[in-house]
Amino acid sequence: MTTVFNDPTQFAHDMLAGFCRLHADAVQPVSGGCVRATDTPEGKVAVVIGGGSGHYPAFAGWVGPGMADGAVVGNIFASPSAQQVHAVAKSAQRGGGVFLSYGNYAGDVLNFDLAQERLNAEGIPTRTVVVADDVTSASPEERHKRRGTTGDLVVFKIAGAAAEAGYDLDGVVDVAQRANDATYSFAVAFAGCTLPGDAEPLFTVPKGRMAVGMGVHGEPGIGEQDVLPSADLARMLVEKLLDERPEGASRAAVLVNGLGGIKYEEMFVLWNDIAPLLEQAGVEIVAPEVGELITSLDMAGVSLTLFWLDAELEDLWLAPAQTPAFRRGSAIATTRRDPAEIEEAVATTYGPASPQSQASARELVAIGQRITQALHEHEAELGKLDSIAGDGDHGRGMTSGADAALAALGEAVNAGAGVASALAAAGDAWGDRAGGTSGALWGAGLRAAAGALEDSSAVTGAQVRAAVRAGLDHILSYGKAERGDKTMLDALIPFTEALEQDSRDLAQAWPAAAEIATTEADATADLTPRIGRARPLAERSVGHPDPGAISLALVVRTAAG
Repeated sequence: MTTVFNDPTQFAHDMLAGFCRLHADAVQPVSGGCVRATDTPEGKVAVVIGGGSGHYPAFAGWVGPGMADGAVVGNIFASPSAQQVHAVAKSAQRGGGVFLSYGNYAGDVLNFDLAQERLNAEGIPTRTVVVADDVTSASPEERHKRRGTTGDLVVFKIAGAAAEAGYDLDGVVDVAQRANDATYSFAVAFAGCTLPGDAEPLFTVPKGRMAVGMGVHGEPGIGEQDVLPSADLARMLVEKLLDERPEGASRAAVLVNGLGGIKYEEMFVLWNDIAPLLEQAGVEIVAPEVGELITSLDMAGVSLTLFWLDAELEDLWLAPAQTPAFRRGSAIATTRRDPAEIEEAVATTYGPASPQSQASARELVAIGQRITQALHEHEAELGKLDSIAGDGDHGRGMTSGADAALAALGEAVNAGAGVASALAAAGDAWGDRAGGTSGALWGAGLRAAAGALEDSSAVTGAQVRAAVRAGLDHILSYGKAERGDKTMLDALIPFTEALEQDSRDLAQAWPAAAEIATTEADATADLTPRIGRARPLAERSVGHPDPGAISLALVVRTAAG
């Protein structure tokens, strides 16, 4: 189990700080993660990778020449926020655009996509390749649904080598996608992993048994069976992956990965059985890797990855790389990048604002204070409601988001920001601190709403209506839910429609729309969840309103004063 920590809630933060302190010659900490401490040419494509902590050497261990320019580091097994992705990308980018890559998990997809949209809107061309290599998580016909596992290393190495060689953004995307399409992984686990501070592992495997097809967070695989001798385990892994061998493929990079609780000696035994099987099948092995390549804290498990090569991909796989955790070829000459330049890239600045807009921003702080107080008063109630069919963290997530948003509002107002900039800062802070899909959507919605306001004038009723609509539309564009799915949308959609249809002054229309939102939120008790964490326990949810809808109604009702 994980035993070395101080405050378990700060484990990821402390881990990153220690890593950056140890490797200060290679990486520099920035908000959200770390970037190269060494200089890179102007115009180079910035390769930015990331995901949750607990998988070292993924992801910070792969920052350096020949691989990544920056790594976004989320909490243990949790997606980083869109704000973290944006901050690291801004710190890493050098004018050639940004290439984002990460494993195929819902939270990562949502937050990296939100960051990509924002970077593109700021004039920084940004593209993505999502790693999807786990053969047990979806069929060949639905490869796009597969999880990203040890294939992360493959795709990141290829993208990093291409960027280092001077490929433009389209070229990096092309070779990275080809590498992703040519990569197949299969894992087994003998024991679960334990989060810092937890007394029990995330999952257990009976003694003498192994879970087949497990994901790197302990996600279920395709079954369970008796532990096999190394020779038989090697045969099972190899045969499973050769079932999807591309036609005509003969050369492959091969990776045996330990998930954290397997000793190197054991992996060497397994490799001694895997290599002959591949050779007998006519596979020419190129630059194999055996070791801890992407872990899952202390999970006892192992995976096999085959990366089928063409001439270009082979050259990129063999190209030099110099990172704290992955080195290949001769040393790469580097010079240190000015740390002040990195810090300046993400410094918060606000443009000019009229006195009227600044006054509107101050009013927003007063509204934020009321909302934060109300959420704290209802935190336990929201958590209890969420625990019926979820994990019970909705109340804490909402208060964490609101606290951060209020602090950001205050800082923005003190810096002279107008109402649009202040609300955008609040949205960023909410999304960064609240966590989970709900937090990401609240943050994205608030930032989108800010786009309908102006720093040059006071807020009008028409602008407020447009801001609410912009927030809703943005959430709808990223979320997979719709009205009737038992989510926050069951309150937000009727609230927005009522506000738009009411021609009275905002002071009258808003409270009326908030009452409609409250009624609709209460009515979600009759609905069955069709999406999100509550869906697997849908029957438990019936008879209880959705916590996301209830908190949304509380927020808009409190905002009315």
